[in-house]
Amino acid sequence: MKKINLGILSLSLAVPAAAQVQNDERPNVILIYADDLGYGDLQCYGAKNVATPNVNRLADNGIRFTNAYSVASTSTPSRYGILTGEYPFRKQGTDVAAGDAAMIISPEQQTVADLFKEAGYATAAFGKWHLGLGAESGKQNWNAPLEPALDDIGFEYSYIMAATADRVPCVFIENGMVADYDSNFPISVSYHKNFEGEPTGKDNPEMLYNQRHSHGHDMSIVNGIGRIGFMKGGGKALWKDENIAYSITSHAIGFINENKEKPFFIYFATNDIHVPRFPHERFRGTTEMGMRGDAIAQFDWCVGEIIKTLEDNGLLENTLIILTSDNGPVIDDGYDDKAKELLNGHDPMGGLRGGKYSSFEAGTRVPFIVHYPKEIKKSEVSEALVSQIDFFNVMTEFLDINQEYTSLDGFKNELKAWMGKDRKGRKYVVQMAQNHNLSIRMGDWKYIPPCEGPAMIPWGPEIETGYSKEPQLYHLSSPYENEDLSEKYPKRIKKMQDIIEKISPAEKQ
Repeated sequence: MKKINLGILSLSLAVPAAAQVQNDERPNVILIYADDLGYGDLQCYGAKNVATPNVNRLADNGIRFTNAYSVASTSTPSRYGILTGEYPFRKQGTDVAAGDAAMIISPEQQTVADLFKEAGYATAAFGKWHLGLGAESGKQNWNAPLEPALDDIGFEYSYIMAATADRVPCVFIENGMVADYDSNFPISVSYHKNFEGEPTGKDNPEMLYNQRHSHGHDMSIVNGIGRIGFMKGGGKALWKDENIAYSITSHAIGFINENKEKPFFIYFATNDIHVPRFPHERFRGTTEMGMRGDAIAQFDWCVGEIIKTLEDNGLLENTLIILTSDNGPVIDDGYDDKAKELLNGHDPMGGLRGGKYSSFEAGTRVPFIVHYPKEIKKSEVSEALVSQIDFFNVMTEFLDINQEYTSLDGFKNELKAWMGKDRKGRKYVVQMAQNHNLSIRMGDWKYIPPCEGPAMIPWGPEIETGYSKEPQLYHLSSPYENEDLSEKYPKRIKKMQDIIEKISPAEKQ
């Protein structure tokens, strides 16, 4: 046994005495999916005031993409899209999910985890889920096995957060059951009304000893932080926010060690950089940007621990690692962590306009790094147009599986672009904003169709939505989208609008 010192946590994890070669030569795949990590938040993408040496290592020995896109500018729909290969507007209930949402991906749907499982891989999911659990929203029994759960959609093992850190229930779910369940404190959850006698951030601000809200997030208090939704019970099962990254990472390390002799697929979805940002004390103060910068440093540590574990097991050479984010950044998303005041010249948007929730580029253009030493032998920067919606089909091609099915909306034959052998990539990318308006990028042109809605996010974050009653057309030689060319190029608009209508004639919610 080897002791791994994780600050206040000291985890004993079984690791090999010497590096071994995997018995099965098929490549492992790890998808590292960050939360609210902006295009400009990583050092290898030009970030200031924060060092990300472990992510830099992946980029320095892999391919860093400059035109890669998530499916949507919010969490739940992007996660739905990357795991199913289906645009989220085709299915009801794919907006940002409550913590007590029912399972959004149906067991009968084919997921990328099913793909790997059927190919004989060990499959696992760790961290933020935010795609619902159980058969009916608001009717889950959190004190019993939840059905359906992740084993019904291809993940043989899972250690997840039901939603995200700012939403109850604030417990980890392991293989469909609350981890470390405490029978002395049965769990109740409601998104409609509080439980009698339970304090809230609104009524009991004196109990917010770890972090206070700036807007919203004033319901149940867990670990001195207000949340969205109401919760009672939990006892020893309740997480401590400062240990979330350690918990997720240690379980992923354990899974790699246990499955080192067979190929595996891991969906490693971190909570960083989502609010509430309350990283472990060993990271606090390590950047000049307060909690948000420190959370980026903590994310980088998680990446480093995964890399180290692969190296210890002799698996790094034959493991495909894809690192990306679910959507663009937001600075103040509900907690008073001084993220805006402490930017000190750092630009999470990386020169792009908008941010999380938005139709503008910073909503969906995200970091995207592919690391696969077996085939990618040197550092490259690719301008190829790629989309996370293709992940299912790219993995089908990567595994060389002769499938009768492919994903509904992913393009075929995009593996070459993801491996740096095609510098053009997709013909176009579709992006979905928080209000479901679909925009499209084709080549260097970006078109945002007219839609209703406010020009700024109305509930707190200072982010331009991109919503307008008039069509907008931008040439991305100016990545900030500051010159609307719609009146000059009506034929181009019609061509791009026709594609959107062909993709989404009636399905759009």
